[in-house]
Amino acid sequence: MLKIGITGGIGSGKSTVCNILKNLGVPVFTSDDVGKFLLNNDDYLKTQIKKIFDRDMYMSTGRLDRERMAKLVFNNPDELEKLNELVHPKVKAEFDSWCKKNEKRPYVVKEAAILFETGLYRELDKMITVFCPKEERIRRIMKRDSTTKGQIEKRMIQQITDDERNKLADYIIMNDGIEDLLPQVMELHELLLNEHTKDKVIF
Repeated sequence: MLKIGITGGIGSGKSTVCNILKNLGVPVFTSDDVGKFLLNNDDYLKTQIKKIFDRDMYMSTGRLDRERMAKLVFNNPDELEKLNELVHPKVKAEFDSWCKKNEKRPYVVKEAAILFETGLYRELDKMITVFCPKEERIRRIMKRDSTTKGQIEKRMIQQITDDERNKLADYIIMNDGIEDLLPQVMELHELLLNEHTKDKVIF
């Protein structure tokens, strides 16, 4: 079983690519969703976050105050690192367990926004990056989230550049609104099913 990572800048279309793969029967592990679940349900994480950050990070319902946490970590790299150091090992453990359940599949996919930034990509067999130009990504996110360009750019600073991401990737999927997305994903799916070893491919 191959372990494949999918990443890309915010607004690049990672989720769209993963949804196509899911429809093709490929198991997809969505790191962000698992992380959110653990932050709300893992007793150890909840205890540590209250201890390190603030007891009021959790609302009376027992759920994390995501807006409050976001304001803290997105403007403070040190605080973000503290949060990641708590959450990432837990997500990794969940992924390892999930992989065992899917070990008979030709390949599985792990979707995460910062696989390169955290170094977790080194634990995967191949990396796919979904590329979309920065200005197009900003336009998409502003439309999707009703947020400002300045707020989006602050979030983008937390990620490596498109050039760095593309250099580290084994495969690059273009999602710029010009190249057709589905044929690229289908071709890559067939490639991974056959476990071919090729140099970096730009579809």
